[in-house]
Amino acid sequence: MVTLTGVHKSFGQQRLLDGADLQINRGDRFVLVGPNGAGKSTLFKMLLGLEEADGGQLSIKRGTVVGYLPQENPPVSDVTVVNKTLEDFPEPDGRLVSKAKALLMGLGFKVSDFDRPVSNLSGGWAMRVALGRLLIQEPDLLLLDEPTNHLDIDSLFWFQKYLQSYPGAVFLISHDRAFINSVCRAIVSLEEQTLRMYHGDYEFFLREKDAAKERIVQQWKQQKDEIAAMEDFIARNRARHATAARAQSMIKRLEKLERIQLPQEAKTVKIRFPQPKRVGVRVMQLKNVSKAYGETKVYSNLDFELERGQKMAFVGHNGAGKSTLLKCLAGVIPVDSGERLVGQDVKVGYFSQHREGQLDPDKTVLQEALLVNRDNAELLVRTVLGTFLFPGDSVHKKTSVLSGGEKSRLQLVKLLLDPPNVMLMDEPTTHLDMPSVDALISSLKEFEGTICVISHDLYFLNALADHVLHIEKGKVTLYPGDYEYFKHRQNQWREENPQAIEVPVVEKVVRAPQPADPKKQAKKLAKLEEELLNLHIRLEELAGQLADPNLYADYAKVQAVGEEMETVQLGIQEKEAEAEKLRA
Repeated sequence: MVTLTGVHKSFGQQRLLDGADLQINRGDRFVLVGPNGAGKSTLFKMLLGLEEADGGQLSIKRGTVVGYLPQENPPVSDVTVVNKTLEDFPEPDGRLVSKAKALLMGLGFKVSDFDRPVSNLSGGWAMRVALGRLLIQEPDLLLLDEPTNHLDIDSLFWFQKYLQSYPGAVFLISHDRAFINSVCRAIVSLEEQTLRMYHGDYEFFLREKDAAKERIVQQWKQQKDEIAAMEDFIARNRARHATAARAQSMIKRLEKLERIQLPQEAKTVKIRFPQPKRVGVRVMQLKNVSKAYGETKVYSNLDFELERGQKMAFVGHNGAGKSTLLKCLAGVIPVDSGERLVGQDVKVGYFSQHREGQLDPDKTVLQEALLVNRDNAELLVRTVLGTFLFPGDSVHKKTSVLSGGEKSRLQLVKLLLDPPNVMLMDEPTTHLDMPSVDALISSLKEFEGTICVISHDLYFLNALADHVLHIEKGKVTLYPGDYEYFKHRQNQWREENPQAIEVPVVEKVVRAPQPADPKKQAKKLAKLEEELLNLHIRLEELAGQLADPNLYADYAKVQAVGEEMETVQLGIQEKEAEAEKLRA
């Protein structure tokens, strides 16, 4: 569908592409990686026809429809969620309406959200509407720029499965390694002003890159020795009549020799942040806490406590109460009843993606960061800002002109430059590239305080979390291990309860028992596939009901069908994720 042959592209003195080749065919699943400023966004613009190549050839097969999801550009409209999703279909039939609703539910919307105006949604939820609108068009080529930024784990799993069976081609930019490995069959690396293809997952790409670099280094060393030997021969023999001709010939060979260039070293930043004041073992407690929004009860008589040094991931279905619990712990929202107890000398820091009014619009990025802790040297502050994507002169930008992602990153920098005893973080990796995520993981692993985090980035969670708190229907269960251990325990429960779709809940925090020996994989896989078949059959039956116009005469029935569809879809996502691991 798309062919790049010897493509060149420059901006001023900066050369981005120099003889780049790429072929994208129907069904391909590629991720584009490369350092910031390498030209990833420019390449996407060229594929969209918004930029032209300076040289070479970029051709797109006639009739190919290209769809694009930008990283940030939420729709603002008074149109309802469903109607905005169907905006490109003036007269959608029942099948399309049903499909739109199924897509929206996969992306985390409930039936009650369908008739909400898009203007009432947050930027992240509006971006989900934009994604649904793009997916229902089924373009031949999907260009997706950080598409997981605004998804939670549930909708992320659904989206992964959707892309795996998508009929067209997918070309995306992403920092989410687990997502890349699940969806993409090859890595397209923008390096040294060209495009190199690595057929494998992200870890394979890193290994191959390291191996290629080592080969070049060895060839460079060998050539260096050869050049030294030639120069030595020339120096000793060019003045001697008997050997002058041979020396002159070697001079010409040396002049024509194509010198091997060592690849540029990727900058790896190691940052040591100041450590917080040490506190007692019990840092925070919620006792008999209840919290509701209007008629919706989120928690009732909840008991929960945090201990010093825990690095805890909050997980659960969309709407389960993860962010509410984080905000209650942070004191950002009050509890309706019960107690929030904070230990002596405990200092709490809260990070959210949405923190309007927290930055002085008249100050620059650097000024904001320097105000955090006057003991921090300017060089350290500039280094940290560079790591979190504020390089060079960009630190002199006023905060009033920053994008939402830039404001989020600056708030993260401010939190890390003067860390509290307890960090409560909601989606901290959104808007970060892979080196920045690695730098964040490194700094948080060395952090001696307590961390509670919500994230859809499974690589980040597995690298950081040593406890997982599962939140479901206002109840919480604590698992002493990383996210993979949590999923293992969930899978065990489903094996013991094959008819159940939802996970178990308990009345208070309990520590999950250690795992028993796993059964044979083949037997588990066969059982899972049978359950999946039944769930898919039921989903098709429900989608058919939604396509019937007569159903909408009774809103209660519409809501019941929608809620059952949501439950079945969640069951499919979880069982397919489990089956995928068994097939690997």
